[in-house]
Amino acid sequence: MSRTWFITGTSKGFGREWAEAALERGDRVAATARDVDRIKPLVDAYGDAVLTLELDVTDREAVFEAVGQAVARFGGLDVVVNNAGYGHFGMVEELTEAEVRAELETNFFGTLWVTQAVLPVLRARGGGRIIQVTSEGGVRAFPGIGAYHASKWAVEGLSDSLRQEVAGFGVYVICLEPGPYATDFGGGSMGTSPEHPDYAEVRAATAPVWDLGDPKATRGPILELADTDDPPARVFFGNSFEAVAADYEERLATWRKWQPVAVAAFR
Repeated sequence: MSRTWFITGTSKGFGREWAEAALERGDRVAATARDVDRIKPLVDAYGDAVLTLELDVTDREAVFEAVGQAVARFGGLDVVVNNAGYGHFGMVEELTEAEVRAELETNFFGTLWVTQAVLPVLRARGGGRIIQVTSEGGVRAFPGIGAYHASKWAVEGLSDSLRQEVAGFGVYVICLEPGPYATDFGGGSMGTSPEHPDYAEVRAATAPVWDLGDPKATRGPILELADTDDPPARVFFGNSFEAVAADYEERLATWRKWQPVAVAAFR
């Protein structure tokens, strides 16, 4: 059975790979991007199976309009992928208000607006799945990208609540947490704050060295998430598990050590 997708941020990176993967196997895709010219080749390749939509996910009204256009064209939705987003680099002290607000507007509020727009469609259909592209950075943190982590951790928390709210409607909510990949995350899509000299030593000592995955390798796994009868609440893409597990073991050890203080604070 073919599925109908609504995917944000399809001009490049994960979004483009996943749109093409779905279309190649005969699914239908509403593909959105801020620069619609960059996704017009999808129409040339796949014809009526794809609907390209210009969309800035920070515009709530435009999001609802785009979802309405997709439903009018395809009759409904099965899989929604909140992929649009970008990274911003800067120590917490270096961040400007405008930079933080812009990061949250796209990564968090954009995800929220799309989620709100598609939920009536999925509830009316009696099911479906929403794939929230958070990040390994949605469950752990590194110095220098605090604004990005804040946006992705917010999506994780929102999605954990949402998952419990919509389970009875047959709607699955999946937090997809990719590690580092050779996308445009650290390229043209990246934002940066002016560097404060006092953080030069910290910056040099904590500069990440990433083993980048191949975005094309995610094509099969994203289709599996769309098709499986028992989708996970959260799943990594890439080699993040061991590092994240170590972080969580450390958290558990700290909570256990301080449990007498926690209990003493109760009464």
